[in-house]
Amino acid sequence: MCGIFGIVTRDDQKLGDILIDAGRRLSYRGYDSVGCATISSSGTIDLRKDVGKIDKVANDMKFSDMRGNRGIVQLRWATFGDPSPENAQPHIDSDGDLVGAHNGNVVNNVELREQFINDGFIVRSTNDGETCVHAVERYIDKGFNYIDAIRMAYQDLSGDYAFIIGSANDERLFAIKKGSGLVVGIGNDFTCISSDMPSILPKTRNVIRINDGEIIALSHDKVDIFSVSDGTQIFREIETITDSMESVQKGGYDHFMLKEIYEQPKVAQELLHILDNSSAIDPMLEILSHTRNIYFVGCGTSYHACLAGAVYFAQLAKIPVIPVLAPQFIAQYSNAVGPNDVGIFVSQSGETKDVLNAINSSKSKGMHIFGLVNVIGSTLAQDSEYHLPLACGYEISVPATKTFTNQLIAFLYLAMRMGNKNTDSLHNLPAMIEQTLHSLESQIKDILPALASWNSFYTLGYGTTYPIALEGALKIKEITYVHCEGMLSTEFKHGPLSAVKDGLPVIYIAGPEDTHLIVSGINEVTCRGGNAIAIGQENSQLLSNADQLIPLPISNQYINSILSVLPLQLLSYHLSVFKGINPDFPRNLSKTLTVD
Repeated sequence: MCGIFGIVTRDDQKLGDILIDAGRRLSYRGYDSVGCATISSSGTIDLRKDVGKIDKVANDMKFSDMRGNRGIVQLRWATFGDPSPENAQPHIDSDGDLVGAHNGNVVNNVELREQFINDGFIVRSTNDGETCVHAVERYIDKGFNYIDAIRMAYQDLSGDYAFIIGSANDERLFAIKKGSGLVVGIGNDFTCISSDMPSILPKTRNVIRINDGEIIALSHDKVDIFSVSDGTQIFREIETITDSMESVQKGGYDHFMLKEIYEQPKVAQELLHILDNSSAIDPMLEILSHTRNIYFVGCGTSYHACLAGAVYFAQLAKIPVIPVLAPQFIAQYSNAVGPNDVGIFVSQSGETKDVLNAINSSKSKGMHIFGLVNVIGSTLAQDSEYHLPLACGYEISVPATKTFTNQLIAFLYLAMRMGNKNTDSLHNLPAMIEQTLHSLESQIKDILPALASWNSFYTLGYGTTYPIALEGALKIKEITYVHCEGMLSTEFKHGPLSAVKDGLPVIYIAGPEDTHLIVSGINEVTCRGGNAIAIGQENSQLLSNADQLIPLPISNQYINSILSVLPLQLLSYHLSVFKGINPDFPRNLSKTLTVD
């Protein structure tokens, strides 16, 4: 999730420090490279950028010396193109008189780059931010004005993004929004625009929120908004922001974890766009279809995604997969793998030491290494023959939420493709995630008192929901400090049933095809006085047998498994807050485990 900021002032001045400060205030979004561009009133473009943290890059590249009356700063989170000086943003066009930067993902980046190269454009990177610049350049060169050139480029660029672009030959900055955040700030003798509020509020509290399909033209003394569909001008009232900076950083949510839970519809949509256009999918499927053994390898939350992925592959593609915890992979399988085997290694950070150890062991045996990772420039991404980005942006809260959901989606997508199933139905999933989240908040809060007094309880699932039960239990343990055991529901009667007593919470996650098995387990608990809470599609069996039902939208067995993790995320979050714990930073845990 990149961050962009642009500013237009009345006169040339030292803009470097303003851009550095704006970049610092966007750094919480996560990034791997930084760049600044300034444009002077005489038409000179000064572009400086590099890989690294903003303070170091700003110092090394002397950002503070940069002057002009227009400026852009960008913090890049790599998705298309590895972190490198060439892929860092902003980018210039072929002639060096346009400069721009973007936030989001242009999923037809590869195809457009090939077009631009074939048409004689000077393409300097593999980054989709440069693709945005060339997309506008193409129509400027054909004689279109800036607004119409951006309108035309908008039709060519697929995905969710926002970008800012400036010209040596015009005193304005231009921007457009399609899916990614964009907000305008209006001050005295300046206007500015950013992907997020924190970089704007120290300079002005007067803002205009931008909607999808709108083009913005910023002058030092005014802001014009145009419709991308027909170029007509749009008029919108200025809004005054009174929220605190911390509240704005969290998007108005009390914690980053809750914000990231509610970001899941958006990141799911971005991932599906990327998967549909990924050049890595077909070669991965080809190798997977001719392999001896397939291993899904991860730790913690990522391992639970591996378990779910193995179920998806077996049921949808009729291909057996071995899911395994990364440290156990070395002990159990390292001596048995070879060039005819494939491992898909899963990590949010791409730096998880246990996973990297397993990769190093496997590579020495000639095994194919694929990656499923959120940080593109990470060791896992670099060590993989092919890798798929999770496209979640920065996940600040220690408990993984949006990265887990996108891991599930990626595995389900691969399983459907391996089984020659049409993946179009997955494009309904982001809306279903949003529907689920917004329908359950009050119901989740209502059951907290029944859970808060217990120091131990259970989450149970079967088939596609068994990995979800494990993940739900992990979330509860991580941020409430309560022991919660995730189990296969049919195993509960083989011992743990003895722990059931009056009021003991037992949470059942029911798949649409497994309700009959779940109902049997529910009654084993309720007849002994336990409190059975069911998560699943609303039906008469669950309604009449469970003490409480947390309903999910109607879907199939596989979509249901993804939707069922959402109430467990909300439950763990609200139970943590109910207990007075900060869910973003639970004790004894870190986001990336880099030790054995």
